[in-house]
Amino acid sequence: MECTVSWTGNAGARSAMGFVAETGSGHVLMMDGAPDPSKPENGGQNLAARPMETVLAGTGGCTAYDVVLILKRGRHQVERVSVKLSSERAEKDPKVFTKIHMHFTVAGKGIPAAAVERAIALSHHTYCSASVMLAKTAEITTSFDLIET
Repeated sequence: MECTVSWTGNAGARSAMGFVAETGSGHVLMMDGAPDPSKPENGGQNLAARPMETVLAGTGGCTAYDVVLILKRGRHQVERVSVKLSSERAEKDPKVFTKIHMHFTVAGKGIPAAAVERAIALSHHTYCSASVMLAKTAEITTSFDLIET
């Protein structure tokens, strides 16, 4: 896996702290820093997600992918899956994630709660590389709502 991240601030972009990531699979992701009122030249313009927000979003995508796949492989009729992640970070540098809560919403027909619980646990402990890495610094908790459609 490869990714090239380039600073766009020196190219006359609107933000002094903008970055573009070009992934090995050929996709582009924009990132920007938070505005810094005391030193505007060191801050972003809030034009895109912060780099740490993309880490959190990637973790959500990783685990949601796993949950959908595990439920589908179990022949469950999954119609919708979403996960809302909330986090806390350390106050001092490096400002790693210290707590992450993942709340899943799973909708489908006749899906047993135990199957959803198992899929989340398998993702969290075995398959989602991102959450396994983040668990080295963060306490990760999960919950879910199951909606019958």
